[in-house]
Amino acid sequence: MKIEIWSDFVCPFCYIGKRRLEQALEQFPHREDVEVVFRSFELDPNAKKETPLTIHELIAQKYGITVEEAKRANADIGKQAEAVGLTFRFETMKPTNTFDAHRLAHYAKEKGKLNDVVERLFYAYFTESKRISNRDVLFAIAEAAGLDRKEAEAVLDGGRYAEQVREDEAAAARFGVRGVPFFVLNGKYAISGAQPVDVFRRALEKVWEEEQQASPLRPLAGEGGMCADGSCSIG
Repeated sequence: MKIEIWSDFVCPFCYIGKRRLEQALEQFPHREDVEVVFRSFELDPNAKKETPLTIHELIAQKYGITVEEAKRANADIGKQAEAVGLTFRFETMKPTNTFDAHRLAHYAKEKGKLNDVVERLFYAYFTESKRISNRDVLFAIAEAAGLDRKEAEAVLDGGRYAEQVREDEAAAARFGVRGVPFFVLNGKYAISGAQPVDVFRRALEKVWEEEQQASPLRPLAGEGGMCADGSCSIG
C-alpha cells in the first residue's frame, strides 16, 4: 500500500496529521507493507523568509481576527498537538518560506532519508523555533539525518529539485487539493485533514482488504500440484 501525503512544514495540522497516521500504522498489522511518501505543498509560496510579525499576528491578519483570537485558536491547536505527543511553541515560532525545505526533502528522498528529514523539519519549526529557510539550519538537519552536508549545500545553492517541488504542487492542483494535510491511498482514496487515529486505521483496513480481494487473474481450474513455502505437494 502506498500513502502519499501533501503537506507543508509550517502547517500545524500537517504535523498533527502525520503523527496520527503514524499511530494508526502502529495498530495496523501490515504496516511493514505500507510505503509513506511526502509530497510538497506550499501554503504561501510568496511567504518571506523573514518577517517582523509573530505567528499570532500573521494568523490574525490572514483571517481578519484579533491577535487575542488568534492566540486562543493557536492554543487549541497546541492542545491537539500535545494529545499526540507533540510540543508546539507558538510564542517563539519563526514564520518563513518553505520552498528550500521542500527541495531538501526531495534530495533526502533520493538518498533514502525522506521520513527522517521530514520529521526533523517539522520538529525544527514547531518545537525548536528554528527558521527552516535558513541555509545553516537546513544543512544541520541534513547532516543530522545522515546526509552529506557538502552535497546538501550544493543541492540548495544550485537550485536542484525545484522542478520536483513544482511537480508535486501541480499534482495537488489536479487532485483539487486546496488545503493540507491531504492523504492519497493507492492513488484512489483521499483523506483530507488531520483526521482522528481511528479514521486512519479504518481507512488502512478498508484499502488493504479491498486490494487483497482485487486479483488480476481468474482461475480456470482447481489447484493442481504446486510448490510453496519451500516445499511441494505430493500426490
